[in-house]
This record gives sequence, C-alpha cells and structure tokens, in this order.
Amino acid sequence: MSGIRPPAVAGMFYTANPAQLHNEIQSMLSSVETAESSPKAVIVPHAGYIYSGPVAASAFAQLESACDKIKRVIVLGPCHRVALSGLATSSADYFETPLGRIKLDREAIDSIANMPQVEEFDLTHQQEHSLEVQLPFLQEVLSDFTLVPLVVGDASAQQVSEVIEALWGGDETLIVISSDLSHYHDYHTAQVMDSTTCKAIENLDADAIHYEMACGRNPVTGLLLAAKHHGLKATTLDLRNSGDTAGDKSRVVGYGAWSFS
Repeated sequence: MSGIRPPAVAGMFYTANPAQLHNEIQSMLSSVETAESSPKAVIVPHAGYIYSGPVAASAFAQLESACDKIKRVIVLGPCHRVALSGLATSSADYFETPLGRIKLDREAIDSIANMPQVEEFDLTHQQEHSLEVQLPFLQEVLSDFTLVPLVVGDASAQQVSEVIEALWGGDETLIVISSDLSHYHDYHTAQVMDSTTCKAIENLDADAIHYEMACGRNPVTGLLLAAKHHGLKATTLDLRNSGDTAGDKSRVVGYGAWSFS
C-alpha cells in the first residue's frame, strides 16, 4: 500500500462532502446524553450512517470528556472483502477520510508485528468499511490522535484478546470494536437475537456469542475477555435495528452500542 490509504466507501456508507459530513455527525452527536467519565472501550456498528449512525453516535459522544486525553485509538473490525487468518495491520502511514488524514501509530503497530496471529496485509484493508466508517466520528470527537487499524479474520477470542492486551496502554488509549449484530431476519426475530447478544456483552460472556449473533464476533469476544481481565463494566447505550432507523421490518440488521469503563 502507498503511504496513504484513501477512503473506500465515502459517498456510499457516508457522504463524501466534508462540510455535510461534519454537519451530519455533529447533529447525531448532539442528540446524545453523555456520561461524566469517558470509557476505555466501545462497541459500535458499521453500517451506512443512515442506518446505524445514530447508534454509533451514542457511543462516540461519550468520549467528549476525554477528547484531549485520548491520543491513540485501536480500531478492530471484521473483514468483509478479503479473508484472512488472524489479525491484519496496514503498511500505510495515514488513513484518509473526507475530513482529513489520520496518522498511524507505527511504533504501536511494530510492537505487535512479531505476534504469531498478526500479519501486515494491505489487501484486506483496501476496501474494508468496518474500520473506515468509525474514523469520521473519531475525527469529530477527538482533538488529536494516532490510529492502529486492525482487520480481524479467522481468530479466536484469546488471540484477539492478546493483541488488545498488548496495546492496552493507559487513559491515552481508546479501543473501538466495530460490529453489527444479527443479519437479515424479520424484525421480531432480530430483536430476540440481539437482546440475547446484549445480555452476553453486559455479562462479559464471550462464550455465549456465536457467529450468527454478531458479524464482528471475533473482535467483540476478544474485547470481552480483556474487559473481564481488567474488571471493566459494560453499559448498553443503544440497541436497535435497521427497521427502527431507515429500513423496512421484513429483513433487518441489528445494531448496538456499548461502553466499557
């Protein structure tokens, strides 16, 4: 990959117009009630903003109190385009969105490069939306930060957790897990399934989450192991599906947002 990973889904999952993108994100953020303390980690959905943007905003708005403190963001999301075994880093120096460029934390990336489950694999990053759609939100809520983007493929919860632990850091480091929930069930079935997933996340029960329950199941379960190890508590911020936001109720996709403090 060249030094810059350009946006792949601007104009599809979200607007490519910088001013409009800024206004849309700020509008979504402004409708959210925020807590006094900022979370260490969040789980957010990754569909088009018209579908899941308001749900994602419920988590990103919680970062407001730490906007100057957070200096590094680890974003983990599932691969949709190019399959891989383990977790993939990028060789890029910057990831770009319509709102500008984000510098990658090469030192942090190098620190996990020798882990057996980690490889540098640019091809899986090129068209992947699960990481990209989180970046404009981060650019709007944080002052100045570097990025560690990780696409998660076929990897166990333990393998993902080990990487998260290696990058855990202190208050300067935020962990963002990108995952939608159930896919293409009717509205009622999705509500039942997603409620079960929600309870498992709240209980930090990685074993209770199966692949049909969350498309980002591997990064989610990895975070749950790390969160349990660090004594974090999961708080549900929003739980909806596309039938609640911008779609019909016959075939829906589930979305949820959680904070970990």
